[in-house]
Amino acid sequence: MKRPVRAESASALIDQLIAGLTDWRGKTLAKVREIIHEADPGIVEEWKWMGSPVWSYDGIIAVGNAHKDKVKLTFSHGASLPDPDKILNAGLGGNAWRALDLFEGDKINERALKNLVRAAVDYNQIKLKRKAPAGTRAKVHKSKK
Repeated sequence: MKRPVRAESASALIDQLIAGLTDWRGKTLAKVREIIHEADPGIVEEWKWMGSPVWSYDGIIAVGNAHKDKVKLTFSHGASLPDPDKILNAGLGGNAWRALDLFEGDKINERALKNLVRAAVDYNQIKLKRKAPAGTRAKVHKSKK
């Protein structure tokens, strides 16, 4: 069984990934990362699935990947999140996951992305609270909005 990567190590691995992407994808992934942390500073960085940056808060919020022609930010519960600005543009046919595909030259709607990240944090906290047996409800962190 693989041991999980410590948060400090995960952040360093994400730093290395971004530094290794010397084109627009590195800048885009760095900007997405910045927006995610601005949305909620309590979000934890993880490194999973043989090299994917993952952002979590009481569960997975999103997974980031740099592909040849795009940067993909996949929300694990995207189908359950409000997306009034319609920034999720990939995986729309699935039951759970939804993604934001960013291509070279795309402008990121920072406000909408922050709102989506905050909604994902809220979703995870509600889900966590429902899972806990009555009388032993887990303390959920309050999201800063």
